[in-house]
Amino acid sequence: MEKQTVRPYVVGIGELLWDMLPEGKKPGGATANFAYHISQFGLKGVVVSAVGNDPLGDELEALLASRGVSTSLQRNDYPTGRVSVSLDDQGIPTYSICEHTAWDHIRFDETLAQIASECAAASFGSLAQREAVSRESIHRFLQGMPAKSWRIFDINLRQSFYTEEVIKGSLGCCNILKINDEELVVLDRMLDLGGGSLEELCRRVMDRYSLRAVILTCGSRGSYVFTTEASSFRETPRVDVVDTVGAGDSFTGSFCAALLRGKSIPEAHALAVDVAAYVCTQAGGMPPMPKELTSRLG
Repeated sequence: MEKQTVRPYVVGIGELLWDMLPEGKKPGGATANFAYHISQFGLKGVVVSAVGNDPLGDELEALLASRGVSTSLQRNDYPTGRVSVSLDDQGIPTYSICEHTAWDHIRFDETLAQIASECAAASFGSLAQREAVSRESIHRFLQGMPAKSWRIFDINLRQSFYTEEVIKGSLGCCNILKINDEELVVLDRMLDLGGGSLEELCRRVMDRYSLRAVILTCGSRGSYVFTTEASSFRETPRVDVVDTVGAGDSFTGSFCAALLRGKSIPEAHALAVDVAAYVCTQAGGMPPMPKELTSRLG
């Protein structure tokens, strides 16, 4: 893949919320986690979302500022998002996601149009498209980005908060798909891909939607990156897992950061695997990143 000139913004657009973990609340949301990790690698990560006119919204905005993450946060009269998170004995989370929250009502305005026009890459998912207001805004944002920008659909199927229409529409807007092996089974059935090996399924999606890459994570069984030219596989490192909250988002963020810094697909994949493994050893989705990882991008 060709090296791109880095533009000012790398955006996570969608959900911003509090993960209510057993040990207390932590900032979260897939697209917010993505922007945070982009920022850890020296790029201008921006969280585009909405919070409520409430103390939880004030606290989220202040916390992101204290961690050096740029934001474009709208305020509205819906409550700031919250997710109850329970962990099994291996640190795997189960989510209970509050509905009708502030991030369901992101409005597309002149500020978002300006950010989109200067955006090198954006990550978005299915969850923030569960209501029409944010869904329309996300698609207008993607349409406003420069043609050669990376548009990453981190599918993130949660509970029943997705539809076939949303998935197909999002695949038509992205040029990179990030998915896990369980979600690939759902996609196979939804799109009638015809079964087969993991690589065969991923390449059928690539061909059907003219994608530049598919990133497939398989938990402890490793991860793959498929492009039109090649494929890459990396084993998952063995670590002492605290929880896996945000690990996939850190994978996506560090992979994207590496691409924007001109790294090869194998180099970007190797960094993403190591970053995600580190995040699994920490509580929550936004731990500070050690210098031995961030320095790998110079």
